[in-house]
Amino acid sequence: MDTEEEQKKQNSSSPADKDIFERLRKGENIPPNDQQAHRMREASFETKKLLVRMNNATESKEVRDLLSQITGCEIDESVAVFTPLYINYGKHTKIGKNVFINFDCVFLDLGGITIEDGVLIAPKVSLLTEGHPISPDNRHTLVPKPIHIKKNAWIGANATILYGVTIGENSVVAAGSVVSKDVPDNVVVGGTPAKIIKKI
Repeated sequence: MDTEEEQKKQNSSSPADKDIFERLRKGENIPPNDQQAHRMREASFETKKLLVRMNNATESKEVRDLLSQITGCEIDESVAVFTPLYINYGKHTKIGKNVFINFDCVFLDLGGITIEDGVLIAPKVSLLTEGHPISPDNRHTLVPKPIHIKKNAWIGANATILYGVTIGENSVVAAGSVVSKDVPDNVVVGGTPAKIIKKI
């Protein structure tokens, strides 16, 4: 009987009963009428309080300490971040060692951002793990997909990496590019949409 009742409860529970941030990490779409949708905005404003402090900090250690609070993971002392840096959530961002992030970058990380060791990120780079359906009827639905930047990749100034994209190890994204598809290891890509220019 207990097992049957538990099964009924599981079957009757809607996806909205599960934690919205877990659902986002699993790549589940979030409709605008989701019962927990308000939590995303609330979390963003909590992150903003820390961002204001971080973006006004003048010591690299203070920047790393505040970024550690924002991401919920310790940022290694080998990481250098030139503020301002803008993040809408933070807890879904993972940053490896010897990473350099230059001025004025934007991370929308509800879908998950992984930056591996040795990555270089130039000024005004946007990492956008969130999108929306093309259909006007569903356009306010949030579609989360992770971005993964592998070891020693270099993302050029003002480049935009769209949701669901993996940048391969040692690869270079030319300045001003818009990357909408996965980039293999050891290549240079550029343009809008970005295409392979040459192998390294």
